[in-house]
Amino acid sequence: MSKGINILETGRNTIRMEAASVAALEGLLDEAFEKAVKLIFACKGRVVVSGIGKSAIIAQKIVATFNSTGTPSIFLHAADAIHGDLGMVQEQDIVLIVSKSGESPEVKMLLSFIRNFGNPLVAMVGNLQSILAKQAAIVLNTTVDQEACLNNLAPTSSTTAQMVMGDALAVTLMEMRGFSSKDFARFHPGGTLGKKLYLRVQDLYIHNERPRVPISATLREVIMEITSKRLGATAVTDDEGALLGIVTDGDLRRMLEKNINTDGMTARDIMTTRPKTVEVEALAIEALDLMRTYDITQLVVTGATGYMGFIHLHDLIREGII
Repeated sequence: MSKGINILETGRNTIRMEAASVAALEGLLDEAFEKAVKLIFACKGRVVVSGIGKSAIIAQKIVATFNSTGTPSIFLHAADAIHGDLGMVQEQDIVLIVSKSGESPEVKMLLSFIRNFGNPLVAMVGNLQSILAKQAAIVLNTTVDQEACLNNLAPTSSTTAQMVMGDALAVTLMEMRGFSSKDFARFHPGGTLGKKLYLRVQDLYIHNERPRVPISATLREVIMEITSKRLGATAVTDDEGALLGIVTDGDLRRMLEKNINTDGMTARDIMTTRPKTVEVEALAIEALDLMRTYDITQLVVTGATGYMGFIHLHDLIREGII
């Protein structure tokens, strides 16, 4: 290890340099960005994003972001393009090539084929005098003053600028499409993020027991119902099943701490008459927000027919929402 290196300062300086490159990117946005967004928005095919080296990795990230936000895209490695992968480029596609220098041999070769195909070409490039910049119909300028590495060689600031430019395209296109959280959920059905966007209370509570006692239930009957159903609470209902209140294990503990005479006590005497409820159609994340707001671990689930059951904090933990 080099002597005298200040590890923290080197890390902080890297962050400062890359942050400065991103900040400067705002001033580089011009009419070309607007043209690129409109071109992609009107595209009837896909956006074929290509690059070489570190820019290829950024291209893959841009494709992933585009696809998850409503812009159909596909990745084409510049080196593989000349060995058969050009077949994935269709007539109505737009080609976006990401490159710092715009002069890589693979990029130059790819340019000639794209020109023959006639597909619209957008360049995201850090060298406006490059062959890529000169041959592209639209140029997105991602020039940076300096890479963050000591020798100004390793792609750092430049790849950060490329990634941010890709995000700027994706987010602008999202707004133009009116892309909503429901649309996002359709493309993200798996994982925690997807579950927060589509999983509903009705998907979870049905797996639980449905504890309830009549308002005249004895204290023993209340305790047995709470214990046997393992949800830490029971609903109190009338003869028709309408919700009148709930009794939780916390209610029982607080009652016993008061050392009062429990003889003849019924559910009516200890129930909470205005329990916190959640609609069966509500998102599971809404149930979690309610539990956090009121510092409770279960909610009564209600629907068109009244009392439906309970959803518990453990249900949300099991699904990975927390």
